[in-house]
Amino acid sequence: MLEAVIYDFGGVFIASPFAAVRRIAAERGVADDVLTGIVFGSYDDDTDHPWHQAERGELDIMATREAIAALGVEQGHDVDLFTMLRDLGGDGTINEAMVESVRRARSRGVRTAMLTNNIAEGRDLWRRLLPIDELFDVVVDSSEVGIRKPDPRVYQHTLDALGVTEPGRAAFLDDYPGNVVAASAMGIIGILVDEDPTPAIARLDELLV
Repeated sequence: MLEAVIYDFGGVFIASPFAAVRRIAAERGVADDVLTGIVFGSYDDDTDHPWHQAERGELDIMATREAIAALGVEQGHDVDLFTMLRDLGGDGTINEAMVESVRRARSRGVRTAMLTNNIAEGRDLWRRLLPIDELFDVVVDSSEVGIRKPDPRVYQHTLDALGVTEPGRAAFLDDYPGNVVAASAMGIIGILVDEDPTPAIARLDELLV
């Protein structure tokens, strides 16, 4: 029986930033892995890419913007982080079906957590989009704790905060495969959320029975 469910934010409750990058790359006629690499670095790893540093709270937004612009120039692309962030945010529409899945989990006595890779400057913005205190017992923001997915320590930190001692009694929903793989390697039940979140929600509901 599940004791806890851990949710990512972007790509789970709002549109995926990775899907947005793919659309922007197509509009520019650029390979999506090239543009994703410039903006986000290798998201399967935790590195010293400027975006990773920002998500760990080590680099402020202006320094991150300058560093990513320089990476773009090196590869022959004009990349402005502020423009990208505006496009990546979409219209901020919340996936209400996913919100209801949190409520169902909580109604069964399951503890819930938000585990998000985010930058300090975006903290107030994303928190305004959801009734955080109503939905989650624990919130782990990478820029606050200084650790980001897929570092195993951030998953363990979240489990500890939830009071879960057996990883297999927790489920984790995320839109990025590498983050799900890292959680699964620790024994957490990983659920990948696609652009259509219906299968992921159905899988979670199966586990909550």
